[in-house]
Amino acid sequence: MDVWSGLPACVRATPPPRRLEPAGDFALAFYDKDAQTPKQEQQSEAAGGAGGGGGGGKAAAPCKVCGDKASGYHYGVTSCEGCKGFFRRSIQKQIEYRCLRDGKCLVIRLNRNRCQFCRFKKCLAVGMSRDSVRYGRVPKRPREVVSADSVQDLAKKLGSASGPDPGGGAAEARLDADAMRGELARAVAAAHRAHNTYTDELERTLQPKSITPPDDDDNEGSGGEEAAGSTLDRSTAALASLWYNVAFRMTPAVQQVVEFAKRIPGFNVLPQDDQLILIKLGFFEVWASRAARLASADSIVFDDGAAVSRAQLELMYDSEFAHSLLGYACRVAQLQLSEEELALYTASLLLCAARAGLSDRDRIAALHATVDDALHLVVRSVGAESGARLEALSEAAREAHALGARHDALLNWCRTHWPRLVLPALFAEIFDIPKAEEDDSAESERAEAPVSHHL
Repeated sequence: MDVWSGLPACVRATPPPRRLEPAGDFALAFYDKDAQTPKQEQQSEAAGGAGGGGGGGKAAAPCKVCGDKASGYHYGVTSCEGCKGFFRRSIQKQIEYRCLRDGKCLVIRLNRNRCQFCRFKKCLAVGMSRDSVRYGRVPKRPREVVSADSVQDLAKKLGSASGPDPGGGAAEARLDADAMRGELARAVAAAHRAHNTYTDELERTLQPKSITPPDDDDNEGSGGEEAAGSTLDRSTAALASLWYNVAFRMTPAVQQVVEFAKRIPGFNVLPQDDQLILIKLGFFEVWASRAARLASADSIVFDDGAAVSRAQLELMYDSEFAHSLLGYACRVAQLQLSEEELALYTASLLLCAARAGLSDRDRIAALHATVDDALHLVVRSVGAESGARLEALSEAAREAHALGARHDALLNWCRTHWPRLVLPALFAEIFDIPKAEEDDSAESERAEAPVSHHL
């Protein structure tokens, strides 16, 4: 099926605003410096299939998939390098396997390459997680050094330092607490600066330009037959055009927010599934807060200068949401937040313990409290109006969470009409939108896949 058919000619003829990274290595992949490259994994798998791997200094647990010697905890299961690489490639390339024996093949080390269908089926059966591949594996223990042994320890130290000290050391304890909060603020601000394109320099130099609204002129050159379709078809095509332009411009910000989140001290000690939930549900709120710097009362501007007008936002969502989003952006812009303030504010938006599906709310709430304390410290250092400023930020946070929830609900249109949409894989992943069939290159990879186990 040609996923471009049915879209206005201007969309089909216009290249994406920027090149995306290969879909096989999504930006949501968490940093793991010990992770192997796909080539290395293939070599490991080949070695495992031939002989199972060399002897080690200490006994290793068996792989839950094939029984070979496990190399660690991969995608939620103790497994070997061969099964780890096989499962990863199967998910990333969305390979569809077939079994010639009714899906009842025995999967062991000696024959694990014979039936990929049954091997993949067993990977899922023993508990390997699809989401762990899509968004990356988080190590069981953090590799990055944080400002305290753990977020709970940091929260405990800050909490004890903020209270009265019967021994008379309250002032010294508060100084220590403020020093830790200052260290946290500097770390979060550094992460924000390194992974945010809405900068002062961009604001000074950017020349906004409108995204061309889809209309009847966009269809010239299409033979006139599509332009003569029903009003419903034209409306769907117009929305598809807007979503194409917006999605390709918003997608690079996903990687920026992920990298920012990973560098918030303590974030990487949260449970893996909780990290994914916080990023997926908090991304839009962080992006809208960053984009507020370039927004006006009538448009939201991307970091390449493309502006989405109020009318276009109403077409994509509804008038109430468009009004709320633009109003929020203007109120955040009026606060003229410093880089440190915006960094800590957006970090606190991500660390929302009220998100649905979280497993360790107490730890997330503790981390949120430490970030919030650091934000209070930074705001109080500004001047006498700190009380009103903190109240304004608190109100903005409540507004941002409401916007994020409403945005997720309004994306149901995309989830229903996804066959008519052309969306980047990462954009579809973070907003849980089904993806249309990939291009011919992906099809050729699928065609070649069954041959691989003979090599």
